[in-house]
Amino acid sequence: LGKQFIENPPVDLATLYQDMSSSTPLVFILSTGSDPMGAFQRFAKERGYSERVESISLGQGQGPIAEKMIKDALKSGNWVFLQNCHLAVSWMLAMEELIKSFTEPNMSIHESFRLYLSSMPSNTFPVTVLQNSVKVTNEPPKGLRANIRRAFTEMTASFFEENILGKMWRKIIQNVEKN
Repeated sequence: LGKQFIENPPVDLATLYQDMSSSTPLVFILSTGSDPMGAFQRFAKERGYSERVESISLGQGQGPIAEKMIKDALKSGNWVFLQNCHLAVSWMLAMEELIKSFTEPNMSIHESFRLYLSSMPSNTFPVTVLQNSVKVTNEPPKGLRANIRRAFTEMTASFFEENILGKMWRKIIQNVEKN
């Protein structure tokens, strides 16, 4: 069948962003060893939003803090990234109700607000949130070649050109890329 059917393409947040809205979150469905946070932070920086991103890793007692972050960001237009939602089992119902409220007619949401969630597959993750969000699986690359290829696709031109190692750095990267 060919490589395009057996190798996962890298996650393109710019394309996914266009499918989102202030009332439609993006859910990263994780697999072991994957972490979308680095790519997310680069994307926020490219969009000029790195100073307007708030993130929290959910777990014991983090739900109310996350809820306040979301409520504040709904007004300010910031982006919120809730990591590891599968660890906040007791807060899932409250999160579901909060996200469902985004679509209520009298709800006032800043047009720049965006909500990003990450979770391992979990029976406790609210189905209605999944149904009303953009979903993407984020799997780690399999093998050294795929890992290097992903690293190169996530490398920006400015990172490549302006690296402190200079010309030597570019030679190393170009030689690795050829092989």
